[in-house]
Amino acid sequence: MIRTLENRFYYLDNFRTVVESVRARYRHLLSADEQRFVDGFGALPQVSQALLVRMVMRKGELFRLSKLKYDEIGCARGAAKVLCDAGWLDTQPVIGIEQLFGLLTKGEITDAFPLLRQNKGARKSEQLAMLLDSGDDIDGARTLSAWHPGIDDQLLQLRIAPLCDRMRLMFFGNLHQDWSEFVLSELGIFKYEPVDLSPVSQGFSTRHEIDEYLHLHACRERFHNGETPEAVVADIPAAPYPNDWLEQRRSKLLFQIAQHYERSGMLSDALRHYADCPWPGARLRAVRVLERCGQPAAAFELARQAEQQPEGEAESQQLLRIMPRLRRQLGHGKIAAASAPQIVQHALILPRPEQALAVEAVLEAHLSRADAPAVYVENALLNSLFGLLFWDAIFAPLPGAFFHPFQSGPADLYSLDFRQRRASRFDAGFAQLESGEYRQTILHNFAAKTNTQSPFVFWGIIDDALLAMALDCLPPQHLRKCFERILQDIRNNRSGLPDLIQFWPAEKRYRMIEVKGPGDRLQDNQIRWLHYFAEQQIPVTVCYVQWAQEAA
Repeated sequence: MIRTLENRFYYLDNFRTVVESVRARYRHLLSADEQRFVDGFGALPQVSQALLVRMVMRKGELFRLSKLKYDEIGCARGAAKVLCDAGWLDTQPVIGIEQLFGLLTKGEITDAFPLLRQNKGARKSEQLAMLLDSGDDIDGARTLSAWHPGIDDQLLQLRIAPLCDRMRLMFFGNLHQDWSEFVLSELGIFKYEPVDLSPVSQGFSTRHEIDEYLHLHACRERFHNGETPEAVVADIPAAPYPNDWLEQRRSKLLFQIAQHYERSGMLSDALRHYADCPWPGARLRAVRVLERCGQPAAAFELARQAEQQPEGEAESQQLLRIMPRLRRQLGHGKIAAASAPQIVQHALILPRPEQALAVEAVLEAHLSRADAPAVYVENALLNSLFGLLFWDAIFAPLPGAFFHPFQSGPADLYSLDFRQRRASRFDAGFAQLESGEYRQTILHNFAAKTNTQSPFVFWGIIDDALLAMALDCLPPQHLRKCFERILQDIRNNRSGLPDLIQFWPAEKRYRMIEVKGPGDRLQDNQIRWLHYFAEQQIPVTVCYVQWAQEAA
């Protein structure tokens, strides 16, 4: 149930929470000016605090005083004066012509520039172009009153925006979460698992790490906003970070830049960046680029290294396709391919539905019977069962896993030692699959944790009826095999699962069904799951559907 917020200063309370958290946990990482802010903010009048937070939470750093109208604050001018005296607002910022046009209305613009009065109907962009072409002196930056002497307004600039971004980063451990997280939680839209946050549960241990995170974020923004990759790469540290969290961000950005070069046909640049990039998949891309560059020997040597120490199943799967091709190019003899597990396949011809329906929905309706219901689940069911059984392991309050109350999962979810750090908890969950206690744990967590954010549980898709059938029909031995594979590579193995599951409750059995419509083919992650199911004798089939009108 979504609640309403009765506290008019809810946003201020949320900001105070961040300030106090940063002050208590990260004071040793703050500069002198930042310490003065976290120490002095609470001493300001409430309306001044509230006005500052309203500005922080709005877009940009420039604000017209006349636009800062909030009932709970009242007179913005008086509230702003306190902030100006503290040095947190600038009352005379200088701005360029483009910024001016973003702040003024069309009427105010024509009042400020008589040249435009004959073109009042023109769009602001057209008016700006006229001024730029006119030869008038509009270069440089000026105050608002210098641009428009007759305007009855004041321009304020927020001087502490970088500090507030830094505090937000220190609190959340990232910059993609913002102040709205508090509101969504208070409204009941998002619900988070409460985790005890110990003093050592911090996202950053040094100020340098915070600076480097902000630096990498700025580099990423520059790249995604179209700045030349060469300029961005020049500012990315060449050496890996000792901090795994930062290194993941550095290597991912380098991988994205290498992909940009490859897509642009700049293969030598792509190869150079793939070669130095530890992000998963970079080595395989380097092999492919070497092929495209006409260097099969170098591609073969790199691929052989990958064969000996593959990153995971995905890389091994791709190498099975690449190596025979490279061997042919180099004149090497063939190596007999290992036989792949046989996947059960069926073909069905069905009438095309009159309404636009996904092929999965058509097959679900075709297969479902009262005594054998078929349900569309894709990645939802097995992941949810995993998340519900291992809830306590996933949300264990370990150092470096949780450091603010708005985390949907642990920060180290994709770390190589994720399972190892929680070994006893995961072992306890697997033991429940042996003893039969897993049913009670899953049902208890399903009821107790409803709608709580989780990296595994698909609330809204899993309901009581589906859960009951799954627990009745899926043997714990099969669940164990599936859960073990998810844990082997959480990043990749949470997806690729079959579309449908069909139950025979009276017989306590089931089968999973991957659905492929006309012209569709199996994806690599789906093939890996299907092979695994076949190896483990887990019932699964691939159903290829054709429409009767097209098959005739």
